[in-house]
Amino acid sequence: MDKVISNDGTPIAFDRLGSGPVVIMIGGGPTDRSAGYPLAELLAERFTVFNYDRRGRGDSGDTAPYAVDREFEDIEALIEEAGGSALVYGTSGGGIIALEAAARGLAITRLAVWETPFIVDDTRPALPADYRLRLIDLLEQDRRGDMIELFFTSAVGLPADFVTPMRGTPFWPSMEAVAHTLVYDATITGDFTLPADRLAAVTVPTLVVDGGTERWLTNAADAVAAAVPGSRRHTLAGQPHNVDPAAIAPALAEFFAA
Repeated sequence: MDKVISNDGTPIAFDRLGSGPVVIMIGGGPTDRSAGYPLAELLAERFTVFNYDRRGRGDSGDTAPYAVDREFEDIEALIEEAGGSALVYGTSGGGIIALEAAARGLAITRLAVWETPFIVDDTRPALPADYRLRLIDLLEQDRRGDMIELFFTSAVGLPADFVTPMRGTPFWPSMEAVAHTLVYDATITGDFTLPADRLAAVTVPTLVVDGGTERWLTNAADAVAAAVPGSRRHTLAGQPHNVDPAAIAPALAEFFAA
């Protein structure tokens, strides 16, 4: 494990795997960098992969107060560590952060995103208007499990009777450990409206990928591709939102090596 120091003094932990051009991986949802290990190992066959813990997660620090700008200062610190520029891959909510990083003009040479969860039509329910406030209220009560359940039912859109049994799974405690960062994500994403004007500012070659199994995510991917000038659109047919690393690694490697 390596660490870089972000602009506000926060240590950002990351694993450095492989050799070649640097790919920075940005995760989404209530996870730490361990969720990205399988894909990082595959990409490391051709690239140097920076698989990092976003602030507040895993081995990274969490300097208060939180501000959205800090997320992009963290990425900038990683880019500096990479030598001044990098390829970037963002998955799910991490893809939203990756797109905004490119729109802000960070030194990203190529960008790929997987199923950014923008809500662009009525193919799924809108996010509850009080979603972020409910997360904050649950955090103040230290009801971290309820925060995770709210995320899956309201943000992801899974049925409650599917989510509740997940509390007994081995991975649930690791999600509870980073549940407070769901407030950070809600601050970044708002109501998941697609920011077309911001995406139009992305000027780097961009690959937009989906699995075609969730209509609302496919429609979101179409909308992202339409908003980002000159982007490429690709579907890994049959892949769920929790995409198989072995399925997406070849598409990313081909795009990043171009």
